[in-house]
Parts: sequence; C-alpha cells; structure tokens
Amino acid sequence: MAVKSEKIKLGTRGSPLALFQTRTVQAELAKRFPALETEIVVIKTSGDWSPADGEVRLLDAGGRKGQFSKEIEAALLEGRVDAAVHSMKDMETDLPEGLVLPFMLPREDVRDAFLSNKAQKLDDLPDGCVVGTASVRRAAFLLSKRPGLKVVPFRGNVQTRIDKMRTGQVDATFLACAGLNRLGLAHEISSVLAPEEMMPASGQGAVGIEVRAGDERVSSYISQISDFDTVICVTAERAVLATLDGSCHTPVGAYARLEGGEMWLRAQVVSPDGRQSFYEEGRRAVGDVAEAALFGDEIGCKLKQVVPQDILSFFIQK
Repeated sequence: MAVKSEKIKLGTRGSPLALFQTRTVQAELAKRFPALETEIVVIKTSGDWSPADGEVRLLDAGGRKGQFSKEIEAALLEGRVDAAVHSMKDMETDLPEGLVLPFMLPREDVRDAFLSNKAQKLDDLPDGCVVGTASVRRAAFLLSKRPGLKVVPFRGNVQTRIDKMRTGQVDATFLACAGLNRLGLAHEISSVLAPEEMMPASGQGAVGIEVRAGDERVSSYISQISDFDTVICVTAERAVLATLDGSCHTPVGAYARLEGGEMWLRAQVVSPDGRQSFYEEGRRAVGDVAEAALFGDEIGCKLKQVVPQDILSFFIQK
C-alpha cells in the first residue's frame, strides 16, 4: 500500500511580491524536505488595490486592522490552508485566537528607498514637489524632514506605483528596499534612506509564516527554515508597536539589530503632521523571544511616557 505523501498548502495574497515571497518559502522547504509537496493558494484580501479604488488610503476608506491578512487568516483557521505567508510590516500585533506567528525567513534590507524623476536624493527634491505614499509612517517622517513637500495618497503594488511615478502622477515616492530587491527592481532606486533618516516599520524586510497553534506537523517543517535572529529582532519591534497600541497604519517606526552579542533597539513616534518627534533606544543581551518581547515593551513604555496624549489617541483610534 502506497504511503500518502505529506503536503502543505501555503496561503498568500496575489500580488507579485507576495507570490515571490511565498515561492521563496516553497523553495526553502523543497531544499530541506524534497519529498514534501507544497501548494500555493492565492487569497484575495481587503487590502488589495485596483484602479477603481482610487488614491485613497485604506485608513481613510474605512480600513482598519488586518486588511492585508484577515481573509488569509480565516482560511488558515478553517483549514483551507496550512500556513500563511505575510510581509511582517503589514501584520497587526494582535493575532486571531488560535494562530501564532513564530517563524520568519532571514531578513532582507530593512531600509526605505527614495524613487524620483526630479532628484537623486530626498534633500535635493525642490519644495512644492508632490510625493506619493499610502503609509502614514512615511508621510509623517517625510513631513518632519521636508515640510515644504506635498504628500498625497498613492496606492498599488510595487510595479504599479513605480509606473505611476514614472508617468508623472507624482514627483517621488518611497518603497521598501526589500520588496524592490526581491522583485529585481533595485535599479529603480534613486537613493536609500538610513534608518536614522526614516525609521523603518516594525518588521520591515521580514517575511513571516503563520500557523495554527498546536499544529506540530506543519510547525515541524516550517521551523526548519526560520531564522532565529530575525525572529527576536522583529519580536522586539512588534512589542514596541503593541505597547503603543499601534498598527501598520500609525506613524511609528522601530528597528532592532544584533551587535556584539547584544540587541540594539530604537523606536520613534512622529506626529501625523511631522511637527513633533520622539524616540527611545536601548541595548541589552537578549537570548530568546520572551526577552526580546520584554525589551520591546520597555522601550514602548518609555515612549508612551513622553509622547503627548493627543498623538497617542491617534494610535488608539486607528
């Protein structure tokens, strides 16, 4: 009697970047488990954009938490897929009951890229130019540096936004370096902003793999392709966000890296108009996920003590 082969269904959004990331997970699993069968299941989400949606931020269109993940997570809970592949920067900190997100691929470049027809660097972009971004974080950080620029909502997948910028809909835009690198579009970058210039979103550059809690069969495979350093750094960053009651729709950035056996963590909050900025940072030895979460929580608590209530209220409302 033939033994039934093992199979894992991977749920994902249908954008080119999401599919690339999921195929990377698929390829890594194939390297380690040649006999394992995998299938990619594309699931449409509330956050998917089409031209009919216009240039309206999800936030302004009534979008709230989980716009890029809730339909995929529903499929995971219902057993239609066995694991879900996500861009960590788009993931909310509060997961649905019954799901866990303990696995991540090795992290890509965390930085934001500046793309423009008018200037090679952000500092050289003339006042009055129009910059397109759907990110509240990028808009706030941009206005804190360059209040003379005009920021407008700007949606679409990576290639769509590049095409709209190149045809003159806006003078410049920002995209994650990681996505551009993964799609072979690094040549489109005008310049790259260091984390000190524009603090990345929590989890930026990391691909996470969500599974059902207690699903030892699937976890036994996925755990073998997970990168521990990425997991603890992103855990610390997401703990900052959770402590601030923030989401991927709020103007907060956090970035952790490992240096000399210690974790360095910096987090920054900017008011939506860019006029006020607050940051905290620290360094300590972190040996596991629990310690990373505690470190992030402490940095978040310090920020919460100095950020004015009206800015914190913006977080809670979103």
